[in-house]
Amino acid sequence: MNVVEVRVNGLILEHKTQQNIVILREVEGERILPIWIGPGEAQAIRRILSEEPFPRPLTHDLLHLIVEGLKAKIARVVITDLRENTFFASVFVERQNELVSIDARPSDSVAVALRAKAPMFVNEKLLQPPPQEEEEETSGGEPRPLTEEEKAEQLRRYLEKLNPEDFGKFQF
Repeated sequence: MNVVEVRVNGLILEHKTQQNIVILREVEGERILPIWIGPGEAQAIRRILSEEPFPRPLTHDLLHLIVEGLKAKIARVVITDLRENTFFASVFVERQNELVSIDARPSDSVAVALRAKAPMFVNEKLLQPPPQEEEEETSGGEPRPLTEEEKAEQLRRYLEKLNPEDFGKFQF
């Protein structure tokens, strides 16, 4: 399996269905992987990304603390597969040169990786090309590159047209 390193590129709420979508984007490219996630996982990811303090450990904090307490570390997470509209992932824990792979949901894996500052990878076959950018014309007829806000809005419109089953979603 060829894997590609990714990062969280965004976390959005799809307005029609009120579902949260985490957007993973390859570090060295433009391809993306949108994953529909639950509200609890979205909130945890949002808090980690915004570095919002929380008075008590959340589940992802607790898992990270337990792993560290066992003198181990979260080495990486890998989103490995899509089967029957469900994504699969593995969290790799390393301790004393031993690497253990633990089956996990991608949303939990992303939150744990963010908390542990561990790299995230995706099976290359799951990545999708980004939505086509439509450059706007300037008054002189020249195409103008889109701003980051315009790109974000374009991605939002692109995702709204998708059916969650096109990429898989968690079964709640």
